[in-house]
Amino acid sequence: MINIGLIAVCLCSLALQAKGQNETLGSWNTINIRYAYTPQLSFFAEAQLRSLRFYDHFHYHEYKGGFTCKVYPNVYAGMGGGQYDTYREGGDFVRPKNNSEIRLWPHLSLTQYIGNLKIEQRYRMEMRFSANSYRNRFRYRLGAAYPFGDDKKGYPLYLFSVTNELFFTNREPYFERNRLAFTLNRRFSPQVSLQVGYLHQFDYRINDETGVDFLQIGLFIELSRKATTKSTTTESEIKEN
Repeated sequence: MINIGLIAVCLCSLALQAKGQNETLGSWNTINIRYAYTPQLSFFAEAQLRSLRFYDHFHYHEYKGGFTCKVYPNVYAGMGGGQYDTYREGGDFVRPKNNSEIRLWPHLSLTQYIGNLKIEQRYRMEMRFSANSYRNRFRYRLGAAYPFGDDKKGYPLYLFSVTNELFFTNREPYFERNRLAFTLNRRFSPQVSLQVGYLHQFDYRINDETGVDFLQIGLFIELSRKATTKSTTTESEIKEN
């Protein structure tokens, strides 16, 4: 049995170490709602608010939504879109904005299991529209999620996940970003879970969102047409970013 206290201590240690190195640990706050219309089709909506310092210098927010469909036993496809706004550094929502975009993105997820360990590969193409330009971006994420802590009600109490995502474009210099995250989810009921984690990202000459190290806090709500419907899609295991 994995020790929940040990995992929590490791996550906090990573965050505190990052803050000690550069004194710029930011916050990454998420609320996500998913509605399972059928076991094969679900819809999601999400809002994010980020700051460059610890709940100070808020500089970024996004609102997005979409759907995911199970097309094969281990293959999920869907579409999403949203509004993404980045403000200047130096305070809370400093104007003029660095960037404001509307994005549309098809995505494809492939999953497989090794015992209880779930491996996911996610492919996403972003079509990015702003007032002055149109750009493409391509994202590949590899993640692993391990559930543990059965509460005898048919769902695990905890989920530990690790993800790493690469960002590319079709313009020089092609590579844009690498994003690594460690998260722990605590499920309080079949419908509600809370996430805490540490995220580190490396950016190369981009201005759509800045910051290096973040403490992640997320609230995830899962609804369905029938209260007895169990979660079946990948959003419930490796969360959106």
